[in-house]
Amino acid sequence: MSNVVGRIREAFRGGDQRVDPDVLLARLDAVRRFLAAADGHLPDNRLVPAHTLVERAGTRLALSRDHTVVALAGATGSGKSSLFNALARLDLSPVGVRRPTTGVAHACVWGPQEGAGRLLDWIGVLPRHRFVRESALDADDEAALHGLVLLDLPDFDSVQWSHRLEVDRLLGLVDLVVWVVDPQKYADRVIHTSYLGEFHRHRDVTLVVLNQADRLPPAELPRVLADLRRLLDEDGLDGVPVLATNATDPDGIVELRAALERTVAERQAVLRRLAGDVETVVAGLDELVGSDHPAGGPDEATAGELTRALAGTAGVPAVTEAVREAYRHRAVASTGWPLVRGWRRLRPDPLRRLHLPGEVADPAESLVGATSVPDPTAAQRSALGLAIRAVADRAAAELPAGWPTAVTEAARSRLADLPDALDRAVAATDLGLARRPLWWRFVGVGQWLVTLAALGGLGWLVFGYVLRALGLPDPEHPMVGVVPLPTLLLLGGLLAGLLLSALTRPIVRWAAGRARRRAEQRLTAAVAVVGDEYVLTPVRAVLADYGVAREALRDAVRH
Repeated sequence: MSNVVGRIREAFRGGDQRVDPDVLLARLDAVRRFLAAADGHLPDNRLVPAHTLVERAGTRLALSRDHTVVALAGATGSGKSSLFNALARLDLSPVGVRRPTTGVAHACVWGPQEGAGRLLDWIGVLPRHRFVRESALDADDEAALHGLVLLDLPDFDSVQWSHRLEVDRLLGLVDLVVWVVDPQKYADRVIHTSYLGEFHRHRDVTLVVLNQADRLPPAELPRVLADLRRLLDEDGLDGVPVLATNATDPDGIVELRAALERTVAERQAVLRRLAGDVETVVAGLDELVGSDHPAGGPDEATAGELTRALAGTAGVPAVTEAVREAYRHRAVASTGWPLVRGWRRLRPDPLRRLHLPGEVADPAESLVGATSVPDPTAAQRSALGLAIRAVADRAAAELPAGWPTAVTEAARSRLADLPDALDRAVAATDLGLARRPLWWRFVGVGQWLVTLAALGGLGWLVFGYVLRALGLPDPEHPMVGVVPLPTLLLLGGLLAGLLLSALTRPIVRWAAGRARRRAEQRLTAAVAVVGDEYVLTPVRAVLADYGVAREALRDAVRH
């Protein structure tokens, strides 16, 4: 018996490395963090295995850590049901030779039943197909297998497709799989390509037995085992134990029983199975976060292009031109000849035509529902679309498959809300025209003074004409040199007013250009805030989720 145990230990040399439960839980938590970051960004079908793993692992660990679920899987005629009965030392599962007999899974439980019932409910074994191995007559004969839940699975090559679906489902739930092959079909392509080859990351919870070894001549058995070993190595299952069994002879299952006893005693099968599941899932997700460096956000040049495109769409050029015209309009109305100011005020204000509140001092009075800024042209809309696409393309340039689409969708996610947001931003921007410059007041006072002088001279002259018309003596006018003072006041006032207007006109043009540039800066800043909130922030959110997913998957990798 000691030689048998030694051979089993040697066969399970890969399983000597224990799985730390805390490390496994940390890796599963990393997969959860990956899903939390990747959900909504990557195709659902790529994340199904990870979701299944997280749900299955949480449920399995919560149900029972004291039971080890071992499945006997094999093809029709491999003798797995006979092996199941031999291990249980009872006739529990129906045995067939030429046709699939095991249509549903049967279970045999060793030891205490507490927890095993809930575990079998989760696995999906019907109560009428569950058996309790031990009785009072067994004494301690079966104590070494306490905690074992042995399943006899349906035949995976059954002519009934539902049997194979059931096998595939159960193989995803059990802790350890014993693949039962027979000397005639051990090299069958189906079991190697569809099953064994897919279990290469579960070597620590896989065992292969060549059943019905008694049908081989003693000299042929080593050759068949060696050939089976070769096929398993090609499947990536190097190191997986290969045992020869004979269900008709109690001595023919000694090695298999010893292997199961060791597995049950270690209480590591469930942890190793889940660790293998994590490896499989992580390997499938690796290409989704393949970059070794975190993705950077949109650069300043790209953001600048976006802002310019948004400014065009928001009508910033039209607004700034209206600001320039409004400044000139108001400046002339404030500094021009008082006699023509009324006429100037009759002309509509350019900003008022656009329903822009930039000239109102009280912010409460500047709130408007919408502006009358001209709608963007087709060229401006096209430029905006190209700018948003450029943001997405440059931000996702180094991202692996799946994420660029998510970045593009994020960049365009609030495209429908942009027009209203831009309109509100333009309407809420202080265009710098709410207060009149102080120099307007000085020039305006000067214009009034010279106008009053001209009016005083005119009145003085008219008064003299009236006196002469009435035949009254005309008082002599004071002289300034050779020019009468009333005439000097009239002509001097008119000329001074014209001269003052001529001198202030270039200043008004310069100041209007300065007001336009100031308004352009403020509007561009407001538009940039909208672009950041509606385009760049969603893109940065996806890139941040990518960084979280990348780090989480790195944490999930076993070092």
